[in-house]
Amino acid sequence: MKKINYTYRMSVLSFTLLLLTACSDDFLQEKRDLTGVNEQVFEDPMMATAYVDHVYHLFQPANNNRALIWDLYGGFEFSKDTDELPGQSAINRPYAQISYNQDHALKYFGARMGTSVQNNTWTRMRQINQFLAEIDNHGLPEGLRNELKGQMYFWRAWQYFDMVKLYGGVPIVLEPQNPILAEAETTQVPRSSTARCIEQIVEDLDQAIAMLPGKWDNANWGRITSGAAAAFKGRVLLTWASPQFNRDDSQDRWQRAYEANMEAKNILEASGFGLYKNGNLENGEAWEKMWFEEVGNPEAVMIYGFNTVTSDQTRKNNGWERACRPREIGGAGQITPTKQMMDAFPMADGKKPGESTVYNYEPNKFYKNRDPRFYKTFVYNGAHWPYREDQNYRHWSYRWFRNDSEELPNGTTETVGANASGIYMRKATDPQASNVDDFVVSGLDVMEIRFAEVILNLAESAIGIGNISDGLNGIMEIRERAGVENLDGTFGIGIGLSRDQAFAAVINERKVELAYEGRRYWDLRRWMLFDNSHGTVSRLGMEPIHGTRRKGIFVAVKDESGNFYQGAADPLLGSNNSGAPVLDRHPETYPPGVSNEEEYLDYLYENHFEVIEKDDLDPTNPVDWSYTWFDEYYFFGLHQEILDTSPYLQQTKGWNSMAGPGTFDPLAD
Repeated sequence: MKKINYTYRMSVLSFTLLLLTACSDDFLQEKRDLTGVNEQVFEDPMMATAYVDHVYHLFQPANNNRALIWDLYGGFEFSKDTDELPGQSAINRPYAQISYNQDHALKYFGARMGTSVQNNTWTRMRQINQFLAEIDNHGLPEGLRNELKGQMYFWRAWQYFDMVKLYGGVPIVLEPQNPILAEAETTQVPRSSTARCIEQIVEDLDQAIAMLPGKWDNANWGRITSGAAAAFKGRVLLTWASPQFNRDDSQDRWQRAYEANMEAKNILEASGFGLYKNGNLENGEAWEKMWFEEVGNPEAVMIYGFNTVTSDQTRKNNGWERACRPREIGGAGQITPTKQMMDAFPMADGKKPGESTVYNYEPNKFYKNRDPRFYKTFVYNGAHWPYREDQNYRHWSYRWFRNDSEELPNGTTETVGANASGIYMRKATDPQASNVDDFVVSGLDVMEIRFAEVILNLAESAIGIGNISDGLNGIMEIRERAGVENLDGTFGIGIGLSRDQAFAAVINERKVELAYEGRRYWDLRRWMLFDNSHGTVSRLGMEPIHGTRRKGIFVAVKDESGNFYQGAADPLLGSNNSGAPVLDRHPETYPPGVSNEEEYLDYLYENHFEVIEKDDLDPTNPVDWSYTWFDEYYFFGLHQEILDTSPYLQQTKGWNSMAGPGTFDPLAD
């Protein structure tokens, strides 16, 4: 069982112990009082470290959260606003017009100050600024101060980038403000230009890179390293170079992104980081195993830590395992991958389905000869999906007609409830997870930045400066690790690609490698791929999401005559010592020419399963509902609640307010 042996995971417990041992109520009071500073916090190494640990805690997903797809934006799961997951949200449904008093004007920018300190954007920022303002004034050793400051500079950059990628420029506040005693003009900070905010983020990250170690000891595994700060800087500058911010395709920005990502790769490799590989495992096995190796995992550039503790005070369990697992074995069956995402994965030779000359793609046997990552990302009807109590478990989700009045087959093997899409999420689910507790207690750490992303960030930046061959080499490195076959010398990518074709290749590779890790929404956003209003969809040869519906599948059973089976009983499962109505899914002997379970599954799909597309994942009322994207979403407006509290702030251009049309241009210098 995993223990809470990493310092920042113990933030709640650390605070309690420190308060008791130091006999100081002032520390807790400082957390509640925005006007006070307790110097003792900055004089004691343990308390200063606990302060930093508390800031880590503020940015962490909550207990039992559905990370990997977690986002810290008021509970938003942005994956639902992509082709990864279905469902209506505030920013994908139709509106008569864009308005600052609707939910699509995201409230993440800030909140009205209440009677107690809440964990939101500007209270996090104030705690960081207060620490940076005080830590050098109370005699702690320089080495410790630099390590602590480096972590805080990182988190300040992180918080600012969270806002900038949503809104463009925001107020830059680098000193702790006293909202009670200060004059109004000192707290009424206007929005800075987006460019100025980016420079501040980079400045903070450069400070963090200079102050932090390349690697911590095992007791501090999970703390931000110089490599993590450099990797995040690479992510920031790649976004800054992308079409959302870089409408003129400035080569200077691409060059800067390239240099930052090369620096990150070099720093990380010098400290022992790299793609997770295991010479004893083949194909997708090593790719799957990397999720479950924690301390010392070379892939884990930045992580969010979870544990398997069940007591209230220190519990920080990851809800991902339970959300993914089917209800039939105690899971929640909440994650509903789409057919669009499943179809996006290439064949075993890296070619797109239907383009491979080696592997014929058959829609009814969609699972055959796919990229090894396909089998470690999705679970389909009949797929092997082990857990601790049943290492041979196969998930069955086929359907049948119970009577001739049904328009759709409503008989199902999933008697306690199926997920919506007919496709389940396997990615980062542990083959040794236990359903004794219904998969509730999971300690899976989440890799917020993986080394694979660093490689792909560098590849995209290389393409941006015209170095296409290096960019494609980065994609090939990712595919080689995944176990994709190299039958054409390019792992299926092809040769002679133009700059835009290479961009498309790296974005599609991110879609596969980083699927359901919270990256897809931001890739679509920075490349302006939700619709074709800016031409990037057609430029890259992709399909827009605007106007579409996310889809799933169901697998219907056919009888020996090739007709859809109709009956009350499960057609492939015997009962009361009697045989199955059609054919047993676990036969004692296989049909002629079939020698194992995998071949038998193929036999069932060839003779008794028909794969049918289903279109009821997104809202069916109204019947013409489709994903709706507004161009204004590329830079969100400030919500009415924010403008009421801070009327001096400029509204974003394209959005309205009581004062009139927005005047702040996120693209202006």
